Amino acid sequence: MKTAQTILSVSHRTTYRYSTFVETAQHLATIRPLECEWQRVISHEETIEPQPSYLHSRVDAFGNDVLYFTLDAPHERLQMISETTVELTPRWTKLDPDTTPAWDEVAEALRFRVGGEFRPEVEFCFASPNIALRPALRAYALPSFAPGTPIAAGAIDLMHRIYHDFDYKPSATMFDTPAERAFELKSGVCQDFAQVMIGCLRSLGLPARYVSGYLRNDPPPGQPRLIGADASHAWVSVHCPGSGWIDLDPTNDVLADMDHVTLAIGRDYSDVSLLRGMILGGGAHRVEVGVSVLPL
Repeated sequence: MKTAQTILSVSHRTTYRYSTFVETAQHLATIRPLECEWQRVISHEETIEPQPSYLHSRVDAFGNDVLYFTLDAPHERLQMISETTVELTPRWTKLDPDTTPAWDEVAEALRFRVGGEFRPEVEFCFASPNIALRPALRAYALPSFAPGTPIAAGAIDLMHRIYHDFDYKPSATMFDTPAERAFELKSGVCQDFAQVMIGCLRSLGLPARYVSGYLRNDPPPGQPRLIGADASHAWVSVHCPGSGWIDLDPTNDVLADMDHVTLAIGRDYSDVSLLRGMILGGGAHRVEVGVSVLPL
C-alpha cells in the first residue's frame, strides 16, 4: 500500500493555429488544478499569448477556478501554457469496497421526498448535456449491481467491465460525442469511457461526476505506463456515504490515486473543457497539445 506523499510537476501547453486572423475572442479556460483533501497546489503559473486585454478569475458552481479572458487584437495563434507543482497524498489506505453501503439503499436515500434532507451530491444524479440516462446504460450497469451489492464494489466491477468491453480508439469519437453514441460504438477515448460509466451509475440513481486532470508520464519501476498520459485525462467520481467521493479510472482500470492530478470536476466534459468561448473570424484551425507530468 502506498504511504508516501508524491510531488509532481505538471506542464501543459496548448496551441491553436488559425487559417485566417481572429479579429476578437472571448474565452473561458479551465487550467488551474483544484485544491483537494488529497492534493495541495504548491505553485501555479499560466501564460496566455497574445496577452489578453482583459483577464478575470472566478470560481464556478462546482468549485473550479476558471479564467475568463478577452483578446481584442487580431491574431493567428493562441497559446496557453500552464506550469503547476502539486503534492499528492495517498487516498485509499482505509477504503474497503466490500464494507461500503448497499447501492440500492444509497439510491433510495437520494430519492426526492417532501421535507427530506438535501444532499449536495444529488445534483450529480441527473442527466447532463453529454450524458442522457438511457435504459441501455442501466441494463449494462445492472450485472455489477445485484441487490445489496456494496456501492464501491459495484462501481469497481463496472469499471473492470468497461475497461475490458470498450476499445481505446482516439479516432472513433469527437470532443462532443455523447455518452450514448460512445456506448453504441464500444470505443472512444478517456472522455468517452468516463461519460459512459457516469451514465451507467446515474441511470441507477447514484451520484457520479466527471473529473478532468492529468496522468503521470513515467510510472514507477515495474508499473505499466497509463493510457492517456500524454494529454489531459478524464475519469469518474462516485459518491459513497462514509467514504466521500471515490475516483475510478475506467480507461486504465485503476482507482485514481498517486498518478492522477485533479484539474476540475463537473457533470460531464462540457463543464470542464480546457477552452470554450466565442471567436470572430479564424476560419479553420488546428490544435497542438503537449502535456508532461513528472515527479520532482
